[in-house]
Amino acid sequence: MTVYTTVDSPLGELLLVGEESATAKGGTALASVSVPGQRRGAVVLDGWVRAPEAFGEITAQLQAYFAGTATGFDLEFAVGGTEFQRRVWQALDAIPYGATTTYGRLAESIGAPRGAVRALGSAIGANPLLVVRPCHRVIGADGSLTGYAGGLERKARLLELENRG
Repeated sequence: MTVYTTVDSPLGELLLVGEESATAKGGTALASVSVPGQRRGAVVLDGWVRAPEAFGEITAQLQAYFAGTATGFDLEFAVGGTEFQRRVWQALDAIPYGATTTYGRLAESIGAPRGAVRALGSAIGANPLLVVRPCHRVIGADGSLTGYAGGLERKARLLELENRG
């Protein structure tokens, strides 16, 4: 069963989508975190069940992250994506809080050739877990903010949040 809820955040309202899971904290494996207007963001579909109570643990961890008291997430994710996307997403998960990397360095970290940067960018853009899976930590080779499905303003806000204090 697919469940969802919305929560307020400094980025605007987040849409959380999950799948029931016997092994996840709170019984929900997180499938998607998206913001209004997000490219390829989730939209509530017929048959989904609004269940805020299913997202208690997830919501608490998001609140701690936005408050600056948590630097990561300990959540079960619903499995999705292609094998290549999952490799890229695993590499995203390894980027430390407060750090950034470039598309080229990320490609190198997964053993992809330099020419695969476009495919890498597509895999990053297909990340269904905005904020939680830190695609906002990937920047251009020249240090510029590039490509963020939630918008560059939100990307800048997340990077500022992680570098405050």
